[in-house]
Amino acid sequence: MKRKIITLNIEGNSKLDLDFIAKNIKEIITEIGEDPSRQGLEKTPERVAKAYEFLTGGYRQNIDDVLNGAVFKEEYDEMVIVKDIDFYSLCEHHILPFYGKVHVAYIPSGKIVGLSKIPRLVDVFARRLQVQERLTRQIAETIDNYLNPDGVAVVIEAYHMCMMMRGVEKQNSITTSSAMLGSFKDDERTRVEFLKLISNKRI
Repeated sequence: MKRKIITLNIEGNSKLDLDFIAKNIKEIITEIGEDPSRQGLEKTPERVAKAYEFLTGGYRQNIDDVLNGAVFKEEYDEMVIVKDIDFYSLCEHHILPFYGKVHVAYIPSGKIVGLSKIPRLVDVFARRLQVQERLTRQIAETIDNYLNPDGVAVVIEAYHMCMMMRGVEKQNSITTSSAMLGSFKDDERTRVEFLKLISNKRI
């Protein structure tokens, strides 16, 4: 039985209007007191528009297309972990970057997913306007929905530029969030094993 999943596929426009974005960026540059026609800024509105197109590409991706038939039947029932997945996202409150590492684990129950698809799945949700808590939950719930495993665990460790560059200006603060589903939530030994494994140094 599939568990309830929230905000699985939120798709925006199939294509961004880059000219519209560039025009508005040019106005912002003018408003903050700069000259958008000077050499260093002349092409900046177009570059920013293309950057936003890339950084919000997750709105224009579909989970089915990303997984692309990479869910397989397999009688393997031990923990699978993909850790230290680099990610970059944009905080929806200030549209400033937050970035760090994602650690993902699941315990299969008859189905596995191609390992490269897990980082791709992370990117789908990271490349949207986000908060770290929602990003953590979306990754976990999507894996839970598509694989119906015995359990899923996701931990994210991130630096937030909205805390580092402005506001409290705490450059060394790390925000950690977690989502534990199934056996990772219900079984303390399973949860502790996962947390211990992701804390180990790389091979």
